[in-house]
Amino acid sequence: MIRVLLADDQTLVRASFAMLVDSASDMEVVGQAGTGREAVELARSARADLVVMDVRMPDLDGIEATRLIAADDDLAGVKVLVLTTYDTDEHVVAALRAGASGFVVKDIRPAELLDAIRTVAAGDSLLSPGPTARLISRVLAVPAGPPRAGGLQHLSDRERQVLGLVARGLNNTEIAEALGLSPLTAKTHVSRIMGKVGARDRAQLVVIAYESGLVAPGTTGLPTPA
Repeated sequence: MIRVLLADDQTLVRASFAMLVDSASDMEVVGQAGTGREAVELARSARADLVVMDVRMPDLDGIEATRLIAADDDLAGVKVLVLTTYDTDEHVVAALRAGASGFVVKDIRPAELLDAIRTVAAGDSLLSPGPTARLISRVLAVPAGPPRAGGLQHLSDRERQVLGLVARGLNNTEIAEALGLSPLTAKTHVSRIMGKVGARDRAQLVVIAYESGLVAPGTTGLPTPA
């Protein structure tokens, strides 16, 4: 059972999402927050597995609330799915850099939202196609601070190739097919890469791959080993 916390400043929106989530047999709503600060507090007290987080909220916005959740060691297992009306580049980048595992817009169909919750709760990243394309082509290649090369020097050539394919949106099965590996081996590579570069999930791997320069917007094929 996926324990879901809903954070949105509009009561009607929260109520609608709550009805939708509770209609699914594999998830339940364990709390509702009207501000970002409430979301952080409830994430701790309600033992949520995943927070559906609106961006624009009073007191503390959803981006900063996501940052606080991601930085709290006691909430290491809590995933954040950012849900907003605004699919701007800045919101996508800010959400991912803050530690969000997924990003979808509010006009998503009900069934797609439930699938998004399942995807993120399972440990995969999920990004809306439109914002992701703009993210890669216009914004993410420009670092917000010092380069995040971090543990990339500790990656093997194969791991660099796997990271590059993760950054381009391939899942484990697709990575395995591209590199002639088994899906289990591809999954193992991804897990090891996360540990080496200190990423919480695949969404952060995307950020690291672009900000480190391993992958450049518009490139195709496998990353060239350093």
